[in-house]
Amino acid sequence: MMRGSAEIDMPESSSVSKGKAPLLAAPMNEKGGYKKGIAIFDFILRLAAIATALAAAASMGTSDETLPFFTQFFQFEASYDDLPTFQFFVIAMAIVAGYLVLSLPFSIVAIVRPHAAGPRLLLIILDTVALTLNTAAGAAAAAIVYLAHNGNSSTNWLAICQQFGDFCQKNSGAVVASFLTVVIFVFLLVLSAFALRRH
Repeated sequence: MMRGSAEIDMPESSSVSKGKAPLLAAPMNEKGGYKKGIAIFDFILRLAAIATALAAAASMGTSDETLPFFTQFFQFEASYDDLPTFQFFVIAMAIVAGYLVLSLPFSIVAIVRPHAAGPRLLLIILDTVALTLNTAAGAAAAAIVYLAHNGNSSTNWLAICQQFGDFCQKNSGAVVASFLTVVIFVFLLVLSAFALRRH
């Protein structure tokens, strides 16, 4: 009787231990899938940021308008390279776009190895630098675009957008695109910080 009860107890304990093994592996797979999803979303956002940064640089870099009337000594023309602020904007946004292209391989590494903290830490540092440059360029250009639209009576700066409509339209579009890039960078930093927090 004692031996029979012992034989019955042995398979019960082994079946219980076998049943617990897959339950312990489930959270690890869930966590890996979650991190991989963040990395894929990061890659998609970088592609969108490349598009907006290039659009900002191209729109500002091609802003050039010449009025159809002129005098014997003057020809009325407006171009981005007339203002150092707009020149800085074009160069800064081109640098930001170039950085985003170079960051794509690191984003792919984060997809392949979602638990690796090194690439994610490098991206969060470089993204912060790029965000700072992007914000500085967008804010400086926005101030000039505001003056072009509204002028400043205290300093006798006249609004020129009534005469140079196409020029101002391209500049305004470039500033909007640059701030869209800023918003995308903020999302990228939040995603990277969240992925590192759960590492």
